[in-house]
Amino acid sequence: MKPDVIAVDAGSTDPGPHYLGSGESLVGRFSIKRELTQLIIAARQAGIPIIVGSAGGAGTKRHVDDVVQIVREVVRENSLSLKLAWIYSDIPTDRVAAAIEKNEVKDFEAGYEMSVEDARQSVAMVAQMGHEPIIEALEQGADVIIAGRACDDSVIASFPIWKGADPGLAIHMGKILECGAFSAEPHGTDVMMGTVDAKGFTLEPGGLNRRASLTSVAAHTLYERENPFRQAGPGHELDLSECTFEQISDREVRVEGSRFIDVPEYWIKLEGVRCVGYRSISIAGVRCPTMIERIDELLADAKSQAEAYFASPALKINYLVYGKNGVMGALETVKQSASHELGLVIEAVDRDQESAHAVAHFLSGNLLHVSYSGQYNTAGNLAFPYSPSEIDVGPVYEFSAYHLMKTESPTQFFPVHLEQVNA
Repeated sequence: MKPDVIAVDAGSTDPGPHYLGSGESLVGRFSIKRELTQLIIAARQAGIPIIVGSAGGAGTKRHVDDVVQIVREVVRENSLSLKLAWIYSDIPTDRVAAAIEKNEVKDFEAGYEMSVEDARQSVAMVAQMGHEPIIEALEQGADVIIAGRACDDSVIASFPIWKGADPGLAIHMGKILECGAFSAEPHGTDVMMGTVDAKGFTLEPGGLNRRASLTSVAAHTLYERENPFRQAGPGHELDLSECTFEQISDREVRVEGSRFIDVPEYWIKLEGVRCVGYRSISIAGVRCPTMIERIDELLADAKSQAEAYFASPALKINYLVYGKNGVMGALETVKQSASHELGLVIEAVDRDQESAHAVAHFLSGNLLHVSYSGQYNTAGNLAFPYSPSEIDVGPVYEFSAYHLMKTESPTQFFPVHLEQVNA
């Protein structure tokens, strides 16, 4: 199909705040190296660049540095030579605090205004770059670009915009392509090809076992969007109200009418996290019918006893009861279930790991041996699939920033670094 560029969106906040706070990679190093090796070798053989956005999942400096090191290894082990660029997206919390004091930070989807204290409590803070820093790296001749946190569609759109494509078409195309063949039928996580020209763009799966359809492409235009016609991004809005979708072959869909709108101020999305404690969990099964009948009461009693016993103001206890309402919780619409067994996850979060472990053990032990009216079994109420029955999960993070911050330029906070890498 002779592509001009390989572009990969590698990150998301979908897995929650942990990877941003911990610096751990969302995907294991083995998989990153295996797939990057395939992509880099293919790109070098074709003489085209490869762009990776939101490296490591959350796109922090640690993530970028780890992936950059993998690229160096791939070059050395495969006797390659290339110009490597990497772009950081970390934002100093003091800089965010200063912006708050100047009224240059506003709520995005957090539901509250960020305070200076919120900013300073953050243990990690990144911002989503637009296409401009990536274009700067392309201008400097980069063959491989490893970017920190980046707006999903900007990673895909940067190369065609650099080559002169209409930004509205390129960014809309990037929005559909950011999840790969999820915009195809049957959907999957492999390759999707986009070709943009002066009037529109055409989409086609890379795999012959898939096809692009009007439904699959239009659906992904609406994916994760409250407004089907307006889509905001760094320094712009997209107007999709006049878009048309046309099935031009069994495998291809043509899209036209996407319109780019410049906005007078350039705002970037902040993503920050703070540490709120440490988590321990215990996983158990409940098979006793009399305990299943009284599970809500027994769980509440155990929680009350643990809170009184430990008297920790930082303690948080939570249960997930699978087979009853483990997925939906209080939002579950099926109020009466007839499960013959339940899966129980006991969660304790406290100020340190030792305290959280102690609480989880207290709760599992309480429920294992609790006595209640109507009980037949006295040998133990819970079945534990693992030993030890308590599992220490580690630090717990929550989002402290999901806001927008005003910038002086699209590249102000996203420095580009370059290195010639040879085998």
